[in-house]
Amino acid sequence: MSFVSEDDLYLFNEGTNCRIYRSFGAHPVEGGIHFAVWAPNARRVNVVGDFNGWNEGAHELYQQGQSGVWTGLIEPAHVGNCYKYAIESHVGGYRVQKADPVGFLHETPPKTASVITDLTYGWEDQEWMAGRGARMALDAPVSVYELHLGSWRPGAEYRRSADELAEYCERMGFTHVELMPVMEHPFYGSWGYQVTGYFAPTRRYGEPTDFKYLVDRLHRAGVGVILDWVPAHFPTDEHGLGFFDGTHLYEHADPRKGFHPDWTTYVYNYGRPEVQSFLLSSALFWLDEYHIDALRVDGVASMLYLDYSREDGEWEPNEDGGNDDREAIAFLRRFNETVYREYPDVQTVAEESTAWPGVSRPTSMGGLGFGYKWDLGWMHDSLQYFEREPVHRAHHQNELTFRAIYAFTENYMLPLSHDEVVHGKGSLLRKMSGDDWQKFANLRLLYSYMYGLPGKKLLFMGCELALWHEWNHDYPVDWSQEREPWHAGVQSLVAELNRVYRAEPALHRLDTDGAGFEWVDAADSAQSIMSWLRHGGSGTASVLVAGNFTPVPRHDYRIGVPSPGHWVPVLNSDESRFGGSGVGLMDPVHAVEVPAHGRKYSVSLSLPPLGCVMLRAPR
Repeated sequence: MSFVSEDDLYLFNEGTNCRIYRSFGAHPVEGGIHFAVWAPNARRVNVVGDFNGWNEGAHELYQQGQSGVWTGLIEPAHVGNCYKYAIESHVGGYRVQKADPVGFLHETPPKTASVITDLTYGWEDQEWMAGRGARMALDAPVSVYELHLGSWRPGAEYRRSADELAEYCERMGFTHVELMPVMEHPFYGSWGYQVTGYFAPTRRYGEPTDFKYLVDRLHRAGVGVILDWVPAHFPTDEHGLGFFDGTHLYEHADPRKGFHPDWTTYVYNYGRPEVQSFLLSSALFWLDEYHIDALRVDGVASMLYLDYSREDGEWEPNEDGGNDDREAIAFLRRFNETVYREYPDVQTVAEESTAWPGVSRPTSMGGLGFGYKWDLGWMHDSLQYFEREPVHRAHHQNELTFRAIYAFTENYMLPLSHDEVVHGKGSLLRKMSGDDWQKFANLRLLYSYMYGLPGKKLLFMGCELALWHEWNHDYPVDWSQEREPWHAGVQSLVAELNRVYRAEPALHRLDTDGAGFEWVDAADSAQSIMSWLRHGGSGTASVLVAGNFTPVPRHDYRIGVPSPGHWVPVLNSDESRFGGSGVGLMDPVHAVEVPAHGRKYSVSLSLPPLGCVMLRAPR
């Protein structure tokens, strides 16, 4: 009897089997290992491996009904063996050896075989799992540390890195880590974004149980885990999914829809039911087996548009003559509906680089259904502004104020990610204008500005150290910079920003609600000063945020506030402990009945050069 039930097969062919990994792939059962693989256009499928000398005639699988799924029990195979599927196609005599699409472990690249493994692990994160839903909710403080595990520390491994990463996040105050893709990928330089093993953590850093230990350890430290997941495309490597059984099984046959010109990769056929089952199962697998708290979906824009990165004649319009990919849109909605149905306490996050409406709105309201969306427009405008010399900023203040127009149209996360510090773009520090002192001050101001705005936060590894060089995946972060005063100062500021962000409800509780933000003055472009209020709703104290975007201190600068009494400083980015000049707030400031900015009361502040201050309203 097959390990794969008739119901499994029916639902798989229907596109609604969202956990194919429970029966597909290689599973230890009584009497050996049961194998199951989808190859509907194959004439013959054999399992080859080190248990049979890679003999293509030794162990044949048999097609189960009309499902296109080949299954079989192989007695000599056992946990630890390497294997592949030797496929002979009905089409053109095509023969190939493929890795298991639902393999739970693969050989360390450049080797390409799958490995039979046991995923059993004793989790100890029950307390985290019971309450994690509140940790990434819309009203929670969410501060994400994005990292590429292989270049975070020298010799990084899942188990070896676990204690260090957990302790570092605790010390720095990050609430979550986001791991750039850890799914198996043949080309290390793709950073994991060209996936061949959609059910397998890369063996470069250890075994599946080691990766589970890393997640478990982070959870026990109170740190959530976001995983990059890549359904937008997959590589053309022969052992992978492409041309799997001699036909375009997973990808569109038409290159206008099935080949991605930017990345020279294949694009999934999202309208095919079995492909939907495969991708949805991959998503749930990481939530089921690895206790992942959120999936960040890469390259959403490339999925939404038929003409994405294509010239005229290189794409085919939809049935209404438009450029939106109806099948991909339907899949993304199904993905979000499935994830939130099965796991109401997790989140999905979209990297979507256009103004597509409703990315983070419910599917019932016509949206795509994501929980959050990266605000790449904010990132672009902000970095462009901070690259400008302060003398020119008076003419470009709209680059910072424009965001308020759309800030609450989506549930935004503000990202300063790996994409901004690679491929010749330079580090964030090098992007800043001015001499060395001004560069560091500008960077502290940028981070403070980000934490003062509505929206969840994301910072890429090394950016908290204000590194001079851009990220290179072949080299670890230069942790020696922790010993350099200016770099250590920026690191201390990031830790303090995380502490203040978590401690002050006004800075996070209404992050995605327009009631949480109010301009005080966005019009003082002549002095390049902006001020605004953050509100946390009933029972919370508001926070005043003021930024001086020039290197000239502004003394006795009056700002209107909504209430009298003592406003208490909670942050000054120019403090000497952060590497600043020490200008500005240290003690509470009394609001007096002097009208300013349309308000009855005001405070008089000393705004530090290239600095940001935050003050809590009287309780």
